[in-house]
Amino acid sequence: MEFIGRLIMKTFKYEIQETLSRIIEVEAQTEDEAYLIIKEMYSNEEIVLDSSDYIDTEIKEFEDE
Repeated sequence: MEFIGRLIMKTFKYEIQETLSRIIEVEAQTEDEAYLIIKEMYSNEEIVLDSSDYIDTEIKEFEDE
């Protein structure tokens, strides 16, 4: 808490979450194989989401647990 003149200022915490999303098509023999290919591509930074993949922003009060 910080005192400014006679006002008492409180500290508030807010969480900001941004959602990014992109549809990726991959050829594979099974859905499991496709998932593993996409996961590896993402891990190897062959797929990098950026501002063009922006969907939404949510701002909410952060509550310490």
